[in-house]
Amino acid sequence: MPPVARIELRHPPLNVIDVAMMDELAQTLAEIESRPDIAIVVLCGEGNTFSAGVDVAAHTPDKVQEMLAKFHGVIRSFVATKKVTIAAVHGHCLGGGAELAMVSDIVYTTEDAQWGFPEIKLGCYPPVACAALAALVGQKRAAELILTGRSIDGREAAQIGLATKSVSGDPYSAVEECVGNLLQLSPAALAVTKKAFYAWDAIHFDKGLARAEKTYFDDLMKTADAHEGIRAFMEKRTPKWTGR
Repeated sequence: MPPVARIELRHPPLNVIDVAMMDELAQTLAEIESRPDIAIVVLCGEGNTFSAGVDVAAHTPDKVQEMLAKFHGVIRSFVATKKVTIAAVHGHCLGGGAELAMVSDIVYTTEDAQWGFPEIKLGCYPPVACAALAALVGQKRAAELILTGRSIDGREAAQIGLATKSVSGDPYSAVEECVGNLLQLSPAALAVTKKAFYAWDAIHFDKGLARAEKTYFDDLMKTADAHEGIRAFMEKRTPKWTGR
């Protein structure tokens, strides 16, 4: 039976995705892509959570460009991979963590997992979600999630199409059943089918993410509120918005 690659996010307690983890993910994905014997990648989080998102400390003006370039490099690799990707979500699945999960082909989530894109509460926005979320859940639902930053549970995430299915217990039993079914299929056919299935979306995603990145650097990072939001989070206080 061909091997299945398993990527586990490990950065306790909330598996925050920092720049070091981004580098490891990029290297790991490149190694997996070079392995023709691997057809399936399972993505999960260690401990009690999937991932609470990208490290807020990396959003400061001196670090944000490098951070977004590296994180979006990981996202683009995950989107472009010929392997079938399956995410197993439990606990917190927020911000960049939710973006990583949502670009997986198949997503199983616990019913009580907490999904959300809280970046707006920091005076920022999630570029990957801005580019791709509407295609998954529809424009109005995507706008509400991104513009309000509210969290939803795994049950609702599955209902609106952010996840494939919600389960009451351990998501890994559902993952194992799916993997078992996929292993009966041709890896070559799966790879080519993925290419065909995402052909239209890929065009829009590449353009949308590039534009969302440009707006982030050219417009958002020039606002005082974006810097205030990050500072307030780091200083554990309520932000004082000025609208500038």
